[in-house]
Amino acid sequence: MKRIVIILVVLLYSSDGYCQGMGAVQEEKTPLQQAREYAMKSLYDKADSIFQQLYEQNRMDVTVYNDYLNTLLIAKKYKDAEKLVDDQKSYRPRYPLPYIDMGRILIAEGKEKKANDQFDIAIQYINGDDMLTQQMGNTFLHIGKDEYAIKTYERGKDLLGNPYVYSSPLAKLYAKTGNMEKAISILVEAGNLQFGGVDNTKATVLELLGTDPKKLQLTQKALIKKINEQPENISYIDLLTWLYIQKNDWDGALLQIEALDERNKEDGRKLLDFGRTATKEKQYDIAIKAYTEITDKGKQSTSYTLAASERLATEIQKLENNYNYKPDDIANLAKEYESFLTDFPNYYGTETVRDYATLEAQYNNAPKKGIDILLKAINTPIARRDFIGQCKLQLGDYYILNGQVWDASLTYSQVDKEFKQDVLGEDARFRNAKIYYYEGDFEMAQGELTVLKASTSELIANDALDLSVLITENIGTDSNYVPLKRFAYADLLIFQNKDKEAETLLDSIANAYPKHPLKDDILMLRAKLAEKHREYDNAIAYLKQVYEQFGKDVLGDDAVFKLAGIYEKYLHDNAQAKHYYEQLIIEYPGSTYVQEARKKLQQLNLPTVLP
Repeated sequence: MKRIVIILVVLLYSSDGYCQGMGAVQEEKTPLQQAREYAMKSLYDKADSIFQQLYEQNRMDVTVYNDYLNTLLIAKKYKDAEKLVDDQKSYRPRYPLPYIDMGRILIAEGKEKKANDQFDIAIQYINGDDMLTQQMGNTFLHIGKDEYAIKTYERGKDLLGNPYVYSSPLAKLYAKTGNMEKAISILVEAGNLQFGGVDNTKATVLELLGTDPKKLQLTQKALIKKINEQPENISYIDLLTWLYIQKNDWDGALLQIEALDERNKEDGRKLLDFGRTATKEKQYDIAIKAYTEITDKGKQSTSYTLAASERLATEIQKLENNYNYKPDDIANLAKEYESFLTDFPNYYGTETVRDYATLEAQYNNAPKKGIDILLKAINTPIARRDFIGQCKLQLGDYYILNGQVWDASLTYSQVDKEFKQDVLGEDARFRNAKIYYYEGDFEMAQGELTVLKASTSELIANDALDLSVLITENIGTDSNYVPLKRFAYADLLIFQNKDKEAETLLDSIANAYPKHPLKDDILMLRAKLAEKHREYDNAIAYLKQVYEQFGKDVLGDDAVFKLAGIYEKYLHDNAQAKHYYEQLIIEYPGSTYVQEARKKLQQLNLPTVLP
C-alpha cells in the first residue's frame, strides 16, 4: 500500500508544467496547474472539483484522467475513484487499462482477490497492440504485480505470433520472480532471431547472471540442452563459448568446442575459430591446445595445414610475450618450423616463413640462417609483390645484425625504388636514414628524415621526427660530432645484440662528456637495455632519472610513457601504470602518446581523475 501511494505521488507531481522555477515570474495558472497545486497542499476537495470539471469537458484527456484518479487514491476517496474508472470502462469498452486502474483501487482497499479478477479481465482484452502491451507490462511492474506483467507479455507475443518479441523483458521478469531456468530458456530460444541479435542476448544474460555461480551453471545447462536439440544452430554455440570466456573459463570453453566439433563432424573448423579467438585474447596456451587438437587428427584432416601454420604463429606471439623462455624453447620451435616448411613448401610465400626467419635471427642468434630463409622466400615463384617487399625490409635488418651494413642499405634502396609511392618505400627510406645515422653521416640522414617527417604513415613520421631531433639537439655548437657518432654506434651495437659492447661505449661517452646534452638519451638507451634483459627495476630507475632531471626536455613524455608500459606489461602493477598514464596526459597534453595513454586507461578499467 505504501509503495502504491509513493508511485501515485510521483505520477501526479512529475507531470510537465507542475512547478515554477525559483525566482521566476509567476504566471496565471491553468485550471490543471491549479488543481495539482491544491492536491499537493492536500486540499483534495478543491482539487477534485477542478479535476471533475476538466474530466467532464474531455473524457479522452489521459493526463487529466490519470491526475484525477491518482488524487482520489491519495485522498483515499475509493468510491469516487471506482465511479471514475467505471465511467472510463463504459466510455472505452474492452480497453484493458481501466481494469488495471480498478485493480489498483481494490488493492488500496485491501481487496486483493477482487483486484486480481480485474487484472485477469485486463489480460483478456489485450489486442496485440505493441505499445499497449508494453504500457500494461510496465504498469503491472510498477505496482508490484510481476506475475501479471509476465502474463501480459506472454499473451502479447501469442497475439503477434512472434515467440521472440518480448524475450528480454520476459527473461528479466522470470529471473526476478526466481525462475532462472525459464529466464535463460527464453533468451536462448530467442537466439539471433531476437531484436538486437545475439549481442542483445549476451548483454541481457550478463545482466541476469551478475556474479551468481548458480545462475551461471543454469545458463550453461540450458545452452547445452539447446545445442543438443539444435546442433546446427551456431548462435547457441557462440553464446555458450562467449559465456565461458566471459567467466574466464577457457578450458571449459575448449571442452565444449571439442565436443561440438566432434559431434557435428566439423573436421576442426570450430576449433580453428576458437583458436583464433583465444589468440586474439592472448590466451596462447589454450589456442595452441585447440590447434593441436586438430593436428593430432593427422594430415588427412582438411583443417590440418591451417591449424599447423596458425599454431606456429601463435607460438611466436607467445614467445614475444613470454619473457622467461629458454633456449630449448627456441630450438624446439625452430625444428617445428623447419618440419612444417619441408612438408608444405608453398608456405615459403606466406607470413609463416617471415616468422621463422624472426625466430632464427632474433631469438636463436642466427642472423645468417634468417637471411637464407628470407632469400628463399623472396625467390619463391608464388610470392606476392608486397610480401617480397616486406621480406626485403626484414632481410636488410638481418644484414645489419650480421655486420653487412651496406648490403642492408642496398636492399633497402631496392624496396625504396620498387615501392616509391607506398608506405613500404617510406619505411625503406627511414631504415636507410638510420644506416646513415649509425655510420655518423648525419647530413645524409637529416636529408632523408626531412622528407619522411611528412610521411603518410604516422608511425614513420614520428620515428623520423624523433631521430631528426636527436641529431639536431646533440651535434653541439662547436660541430663536435664525436659524442653523437659514438652514441649512434652504441645504438647500432644494441640493434646487433652486442649489448655488453654498447654498455661499455655508453660509459665512455658519459665519462668523457659529462655535460653533453646526450645525457638523457644515454639514460634512455640504458633503460632500453635493462628492459631487454628483464632488469625492470633498473629500467624504472633510469626512466625516473630522465623524468626528474630532464622532464621538460623532449624525452620527458617518452620516459613517462615507457614507465607506465613497464608497470603494466611486465610488473602487472596496474595502479602504478594508471598513475603514469594519467601523469603523461596531465603534464604532456601535446604528446603523441596521449591518445594511446587514454586507450590504456580504458583497458585498465580503473577509476581515474581524468575526464
